[in-house]
Amino acid sequence: MAVTTTDLIMGPADLYIGDFGATEPLDTAINTAPGAAWTDLGGTQDGVKLVIDQTYQELEVDQLIQVPGARKTKEVFSVETNLAQATLENLKYVLNGGTAASGTGYKSFEPLYATSATQPTYRALLIDGFAPQGFRRRVIVRKVLSNDKVESTYKKDDQTLFSVKWASFYVTSAIAPYKVVDQTA
Repeated sequence: MAVTTTDLIMGPADLYIGDFGATEPLDTAINTAPGAAWTDLGGTQDGVKLVIDQTYQELEVDQLIQVPGARKTKEVFSVETNLAQATLENLKYVLNGGTAASGTGYKSFEPLYATSATQPTYRALLIDGFAPQGFRRRVIVRKVLSNDKVESTYKKDDQTLFSVKWASFYVTSAIAPYKVVDQTA
């Protein structure tokens, strides 16, 4: 395959969050804003990283010294980023919920603090970035939870960010956990 510069991708992506089951934009609407069901999480720093971690179990038979094949036993899809806008609204999203309030001259946030295990609030992510040929690529991750530590550092010589990692989860036997759509014209 010949390498052409039009197939190389470079540039930022916009990151949106919605409720689990939020109405997905049509594939034909790839070059437009995703709609009212999706909230823009604002600027990011160091990119938006998609990670697909696949685990395969090798098969083995006595009659061969080579591995005859393998079967996929696990797949973990995750999205990692640093949210550059360290707002209380974004804190609510990276902590999978909580209560945000505001009044004259203030805003406040209290995290979920149930005393026993509860059903988590799943969300959906939508990533709008670039595709080959200078077109757009949209990745829809249909069921996610922020499942890693959330970091936020205050330093005199660095920007305060929310570092977050969302893991994707099984939806149903009829709905894939994520979808990638590339614009072609």
